[in-house]
Amino acid sequence: MNSPIPTTWTTGSTEAIKTGTWRASLAKHIQAPAPCHGACPVDGDIAQWIGLARARDFHGAWQVLVRHNPFPSIAGRICHHPCESACNRAGYDEALSICKLERFVGDQALAQDWKFEPAGARPGHVAIVGGGPSGLSAAFQLRAMGFAVTLYEARAELGGLMRYGIPAYRLARDVLDGEIARIVAMGVTVHCNHPIDSAQGFAQLREQHDALYLALGAARPKRLPVLDYSLDAVCDGSAYLAAANSGQALVLGRRLVVIGGGSAALDAARSARRLGHEVTLLALEQRSQMPAQQEEVEEALEEGIALVDGARLDAVRDGAGSLALHCSRVAFVAGEKRGLFTLTAVPDSGFEIEADAIVTSIGQDPVLDILGQGFTAAGGLLVTDAQLATPNKGVYAGGDMTSMARFVTEAIGMGKRAAQAIARELGRGAQDQASAVEAGEPLVPLASIATWYHPTQPRAPSQWLAVEERMRSDAEVQLGLEIEQALAESERCFSCGTCTHCDNCVVYCPDMAVVRAGDGYAVLTDFCKGCGLCVKECPTGSMKMQEELR
Repeated sequence: MNSPIPTTWTTGSTEAIKTGTWRASLAKHIQAPAPCHGACPVDGDIAQWIGLARARDFHGAWQVLVRHNPFPSIAGRICHHPCESACNRAGYDEALSICKLERFVGDQALAQDWKFEPAGARPGHVAIVGGGPSGLSAAFQLRAMGFAVTLYEARAELGGLMRYGIPAYRLARDVLDGEIARIVAMGVTVHCNHPIDSAQGFAQLREQHDALYLALGAARPKRLPVLDYSLDAVCDGSAYLAAANSGQALVLGRRLVVIGGGSAALDAARSARRLGHEVTLLALEQRSQMPAQQEEVEEALEEGIALVDGARLDAVRDGAGSLALHCSRVAFVAGEKRGLFTLTAVPDSGFEIEADAIVTSIGQDPVLDILGQGFTAAGGLLVTDAQLATPNKGVYAGGDMTSMARFVTEAIGMGKRAAQAIARELGRGAQDQASAVEAGEPLVPLASIATWYHPTQPRAPSQWLAVEERMRSDAEVQLGLEIEQALAESERCFSCGTCTHCDNCVVYCPDMAVVRAGDGYAVLTDFCKGCGLCVKECPTGSMKMQEELR
């Protein structure tokens, strides 16, 4: 310890007093996963990048973000942010605005034109079918590891659901184009207007490449049996959105009923309002049960959309120039898995809605019959193992064609995991994208945070474009944070499980048993007597006590 020796001590040094023999448990410095990390679909190191942003190192924060997700600016706008629901701060005052912070960092990257570092070439060529979020995520990860990548997209432009399903007022096209272009610039070979839609085509691709990743999405709309889709007044939500997003909106009557309760249904309804329609949204679920984000529902109501929730369509009568929708009330109970539910009819609850046209947006299924032999389907989805591998050797699949978790960031996460599995399969080893947290450590609970070091502070308020301005253009409805707001919000982060090197563990240890060691701290086992003060005074939950058996 090399401390001054008091003249009254006959031992000459406190190092001779082995207080560590008194303890029953030993303190340990750890890097543990925050609850937000555990909930993140891409396994993002959230506390780490927020800490860098707090220090105004926005480029460093972006570099940590894109290790797992090359679309921070996109995700910061449209992610369903399960990380915020898991945030420990929610049990203290208000959850951290993680999504808005991610958008801020991502927007900094676009404004500063930050690019991905070129990767050294490695042997191995991977084909990807599908240029949506999952396919592009896989392409990014594989190029970052040095593999050659060729991407085949059926449509004219890359982006998939992000371009053809999500309107510009939720995701600005310059943001979408900027983050996609950064991936392509890594050296991805792209073939747009190039559908692969036959078993022969997939087999040929597999023969020509070392591995194949299928990310075809879910392109077949579900349809209501009570509707005649051959009528000009009835159309699928995906077709309506694709046309509206490309500036070629379908010609429909003034009064429009959109059926569905998810984000796609809200997008169709809100797009129709911007095109001058009177819109009613008919949803099976009660408003609080709707799978769309609640902020989307609130924005839609502000924009003049009428919501009829907890109701279903029973029949349609085609009258003279208009439709009569016969509906009834239902009790909706969600099942254990997304997409499963039970309905109970409410007796004598029938009512009618008059409309000129109907748009149905009740979900979509993947088209699997084009894949050929050797694939397995279950519940309308393509079956893969835990590594996203199909039964066909060297063929992997992910995104909406393999999962009912129909969120962009879920698809991005699957693309990342598939790329890492492909690298292992090719025998080259995956790029080290491991999280900073230690394997086996449990999520840090709020009880482990010394909250007295964190003053209560309100969450950064959300800001929206005024309703009258929204309806005049495709300008983004949700606004981002200014730099001072972002910095103030980053200060609210508990940094759960990620050490901030505050030295509390050193200062408060009565036995001077905790010392700095490299980028962390070490506990001197000869002197730690297991009092737990270091754990109690840790503001991030980065110290723990572990039992010692002797």
